[in-house]
Amino acid sequence: MLRGAIIGLGNVALDGHLPSWSARDGVEIVAVTDVQRDRGAEAATRLPGARWFDTAEALLEHTGLDFVDICTPPSSHAGLIERALTRGLHVLCEKPLVSSPAELDVVSRLAAERARVLHTVHNWHHAPIVRRAAELVRAGAIGPVRRVTWQTMRVRPAAPRDPQGVNWRLDPAVAGGGILTDHGWHVFYIVQRWIGARPLALSARLERRRHATLSVEDTATVQMAFADATAEILLTWAADERRNWAHLDGAAGTLELRDDTLVLTRGAESEQWPCPPALSNGSVHPDWFAPVAGQFVAEATGAGGDGANLAEASLCVLLESLARESSRRDGETLPVPPASAPVQAEHA
Repeated sequence: MLRGAIIGLGNVALDGHLPSWSARDGVEIVAVTDVQRDRGAEAATRLPGARWFDTAEALLEHTGLDFVDICTPPSSHAGLIERALTRGLHVLCEKPLVSSPAELDVVSRLAAERARVLHTVHNWHHAPIVRRAAELVRAGAIGPVRRVTWQTMRVRPAAPRDPQGVNWRLDPAVAGGGILTDHGWHVFYIVQRWIGARPLALSARLERRRHATLSVEDTATVQMAFADATAEILLTWAADERRNWAHLDGAAGTLELRDDTLVLTRGAESEQWPCPPALSNGSVHPDWFAPVAGQFVAEATGAGGDGANLAEASLCVLLESLARESSRRDGETLPVPPASAPVQAEHA
């Protein structure tokens, strides 16, 4: 039995992670905490067997824990991860894992030294339409992928679980950034998996197209160059509709992701699959978290895992950092340094 704790009881933890933990055999959530102490009442209702702690520091002193599930805003991730690993705990953390390559270096080295798992929630791999597209790509249905186009369209940022309506996603000191941080991380790991290679160069522009008073970007455009492919990404909170769309051009055909419908085209022939729920439907995705939890538990118990998730997260940290630097340089194309070890494909 793995004994875990949840740090941060917002929408993602309570509506996304908790249902999966409660349904999983061999795992028990025994401790919880949040900076908003009034969430203790909801925690007691949803997790009557878990002990409430007023602070994360007090929770991490709790003996008998095997892992922590970190669901706090991004600015707190590096410090919480470091303290948890120092205590000898495995760590599952919401994206972004950390906010800079320097923070990544600290936590990844500590995880290796303590022989503990450091795993990021890459749940969009398990969205039905993304998973099916990846299966078709691996099967060679469209041949080698040569170009990926991705659009994430939103009319506003996601709302937090805050009765006073304060949205931490709009505070750069807490969120680290805007739409690029919120959605770019998902696109980076998905596109890299589809193309099956590490990008060689990147350029980006971050803007405030509609929400001019924000302290973070509401729109990000990113271009990535690979050895034999390209990727063009548009992310925005300034759209007139909510949807996701992607197009994969392969040497032998195309795949189009129409939010909840996948279309395969080869020559004059076309085939499509309904893949509900739509990518744009909701923001916590409990069904997509269950496979992530399974992979994390397998790695923590020695039943599986090869470090591919941390390698993938490490690339995402680097790409976001380079995108922000490119934008500061007016969209200059920047090289992506090679990895010390190749990014591996993580098959669900």
